Amino acid sequence: MTESFKIGTRGSALALAQANWVAGQIRKEYPHAQVELVVIKTKGDIMQDVSLVKIGGKGVFVKEIEDALLEGKIDLAVHSMKDVPAILPDELAIIVTPAREDPRDVLISRNNVKLETLRRGARIGTGSLRRSIQIREFLPDLEVVPLRGNLDTRIKKIEKDNLDGIILAAAGMRRLGWVAQVSQFIPVETMLPAVGQGVIGIEIRENEELRDRLSFLQHQPTWEEVAAERAFLLTLGGGCQLPIAGYATRRRGMIILRGLVGSMDGKTIIRAEEIGLPEDGPAMGKRLAEHILERGGRDLLEEAYRGLDGK
Repeated sequence: MTESFKIGTRGSALALAQANWVAGQIRKEYPHAQVELVVIKTKGDIMQDVSLVKIGGKGVFVKEIEDALLEGKIDLAVHSMKDVPAILPDELAIIVTPAREDPRDVLISRNNVKLETLRRGARIGTGSLRRSIQIREFLPDLEVVPLRGNLDTRIKKIEKDNLDGIILAAAGMRRLGWVAQVSQFIPVETMLPAVGQGVIGIEIRENEELRDRLSFLQHQPTWEEVAAERAFLLTLGGGCQLPIAGYATRRRGMIILRGLVGSMDGKTIIRAEEIGLPEDGPAMGKRLAEHILERGGRDLLEEAYRGLDGK
């Protein structure tokens, strides 16, 4: 019997590029398989003029795709891991993370200007709370302009909305072959990445046979790093209600996990770091979150939730 792989994806250029890459890898591994992309429109794709906080946070880019998985309309889903909520539906699992692409953020600016030489009061577009507070910390006199939409739409808004620049994820620009448009790769020391940034995640209904057949895509170092980052997010109860960043990297066989939680206005930013063995990533993530919560993060979260409730 001919194998069949139905792959669920969003319809943006980046999502399609990622799904097509996965499809290509499956075709190489299983030359006789039928591989089909199923494009699914998510709430996040439809409501591009509303902030993620107001329409439900991270899950707005995956819920409809997960529904298709649960209903058996697709066999696997390809996600950007930074869009995947900390808690998954009971019957679903992320089973594979291929090697991570560049985790950094990038600046795309008029006349190729760098962050350090932006004019005073420069208008920088981003829809990310995480990026907003870190860029304002680095350059306090910037005006941050809310920005959503697919990558090409956001890039066009530099001219359309008279912006000095926008901040995007490096991974998307690399995967689409648009690196020539990048004015500056922002060091992680200046702008700590989002949890899972630069990582593709493959999600399935729990199925040992399919898990085994897709295991060839696994990159264990990426898996261990993302496990640490997502444990940090999970312990915070994380979504998009607050600016949150979490990034794990390696040095001499150890994982270094750095995390950040900020207030909505960026006036308070709490940072912490954990170092440990790769297999201890989830425990490290939990400890890192607990340190931040104890140092004022819990108060920030409670204040943010009160604001959402209108109390």
